[in-house]
Amino acid sequence: MKSNEYKVLNIKGAVLDKGQLEIYMEKIAADHNLQHFSNAKTYPIPRLKDNFKFITKTYNILNEHIKIGIDIYPAGEWLLDNYYIIEETVQTIVKEISQKKYKSFIGLSNAPYEGFARIYVLASEIVAYTDSKIDYDNLKYCLQAYQQKKTLGMEEIWSLQLFLQIAIIENIRNICEKIYSSQIQKYKVENIVERLIEKKDFKNQKYKSNNKEQTKDMSYKEMKYPFIEYMSYKLKKYGKNGIAYLNILEEQVNKMGTSIQDVIKREHFLIASSKVSIGNSITSLKEIGRLNILDIFENINGVEEVLKADPAGVYTKMDYKTKEYYRAKIGEISKKTKISEIYIANKVLELARMNTTNEKEKHVGYYLVSNRYKQAIFCIANKM
Repeated sequence: MKSNEYKVLNIKGAVLDKGQLEIYMEKIAADHNLQHFSNAKTYPIPRLKDNFKFITKTYNILNEHIKIGIDIYPAGEWLLDNYYIIEETVQTIVKEISQKKYKSFIGLSNAPYEGFARIYVLASEIVAYTDSKIDYDNLKYCLQAYQQKKTLGMEEIWSLQLFLQIAIIENIRNICEKIYSSQIQKYKVENIVERLIEKKDFKNQKYKSNNKEQTKDMSYKEMKYPFIEYMSYKLKKYGKNGIAYLNILEEQVNKMGTSIQDVIKREHFLIASSKVSIGNSITSLKEIGRLNILDIFENINGVEEVLKADPAGVYTKMDYKTKEYYRAKIGEISKKTKISEIYIANKVLELARMNTTNEKEKHVGYYLVSNRYKQAIFCIANKM
């Protein structure tokens, strides 16, 4: 399947406070209609690779512009210093999420995210409504709020880090589009200033007009705000030599229904917000790798809570590997029967509670790892 045949998930959102986030997470959980699989067309890796390709393109133009003396977009400083982190993250994600694995995740069956993996959409929502500011506390809070209405599967929780990183890199790509556009506009400004004010001939120009991508013809009607802001800045530096051109620029900007001052205010706001957003994104990529997912898992996973009620009192005393083995068995039954993990865990607990005399049979594990395993599956499947 070609990359352009894949669906793209790019959720936009405003930053919410803690109370608003709780309400929103519960709402999307209530709205999600689930299916047992995700659609191959929503596989995120082709888009991830395309995002990284554009991020690399932006990284390269920033390096080029530093060498030739063009001011760089402030958010670009984060990219220059942390490009290697993005590269390493992308490489890890590509290795970890095969198309086969992705298709096995619980999917959504209702618009607008039909076919997408539920955990992919949830991760993207969290990133969008926190402006990519992911830490232990807000992640745990979001997941707990979501699970007030819908229970997440164990495999979903374990894979959450990867999907958060995919969503963050999508955000970085969006910021890179602003950075790249701004750098192109700055190159155009430098080219115009060299020709009109410094009166340099082509031979002596530093910013050549034969660079088709960076000096494509542009009428005033097509002027972009970064161009206006940077042109104003450059012309002011030339003092009286730039006044005539500055007046022409002001006149043309007025024809657009705005003023240079308003454009500058808007651009400075976008520059500041982009710098904060990419800073959050890079910091979160680092933070996510250090998150104790086991701790989050054991605090929010519904299966874990059910198994802790083990009538024999054994489960809570077991080591992590044994607990993980039990949970994996529940996941295995879930896949075989197409029944939710929480329902299965509750039925296993019910079987254990039915045995009041035999201590061995009071333990939930008896129905997951013993010869009663097949009986448990049969019992669960036939009680639906």
